[in-house]
Amino acid sequence: MLPDFPSRIKHYAHEAGFDLCGVAPVHNFREIKAFPAWIAAGRHGEMKYMEARNDAGELKRASLDRVAPWARSVIVCALNYNTDQPHSTEVQEPTRGWISRYAWSREDYHDTVLQRLRQVEGAIQNDLSNHQPLITNHSFRSYVDAGPIPERVYAKYAGIGWIAKNTCIINQKLGSWLFLGVILTSLELQADIPAPDRCGSCTRCLDACPTHAFVAAGELDARLCISYLTIEKRGEIPEALRAGIGRHVFGCDICQDVCPWNRKAPVTAAREFQPRPGLVNPALEWLVEMQSAPQCHNRDGK
Repeated sequence: MLPDFPSRIKHYAHEAGFDLCGVAPVHNFREIKAFPAWIAAGRHGEMKYMEARNDAGELKRASLDRVAPWARSVIVCALNYNTDQPHSTEVQEPTRGWISRYAWSREDYHDTVLQRLRQVEGAIQNDLSNHQPLITNHSFRSYVDAGPIPERVYAKYAGIGWIAKNTCIINQKLGSWLFLGVILTSLELQADIPAPDRCGSCTRCLDACPTHAFVAAGELDARLCISYLTIEKRGEIPEALRAGIGRHVFGCDICQDVCPWNRKAPVTAAREFQPRPGLVNPALEWLVEMQSAPQCHNRDGK
């Protein structure tokens, strides 16, 4: 156990441009235990990568110790990507389509976040070499959306924020416009305290979903989610869901746009996430033309 090391790690994370950083223990939390049942119910839709199993036939995403038995701590970093552009619920122009806020910039957030994670990892390695010479057998693995565990679960237990009723991580000061990155480490670090759930009795996110993708608070059926339907799904979108999708052409922000915790969410300081030139009121007219064409009710244009 390195009692003072987490504070130095957080310093390195802030130097790399992250807004938040926390440490969680490696544990089979209840949210992870619920994952196999979610898969068994088919709520992941066509996202077959979530069904990946190990040699014993167990879901890889169901427990960290099955894919990284050497890991002892999880470092979670968060980067605010909010901009001062309007919310989807504020733009009612019928001639424009909506692109999810996370895709407004030219930068792929996977690359941007991973680059910062590796900077943090390098700083930790240097620190260990200079100040902890007796600790030589340490391992790290950084990833963004491509690892064995759901980042948001460990973000909760690292104190980054709570898992809201819309399944997003919400931070009390920054809101929910957060990209998450994870560093698995063999170091045994002092963990942070999980953030308390502050959703209260509010159900605005659940009530606002036009396709009724939330079967209950904190339970998402991806097959009904507009983000899944416009990004992940291949082939035709079910006709019954098309009216609810409306003018959304790539992703959906509705459940975050209506969240009270995002009313005063600060704008990101990261230049990479500023809207690309020509993206007016986060809509591109050529995308709207594609969406309005009768043959384009699905991503394959069939």
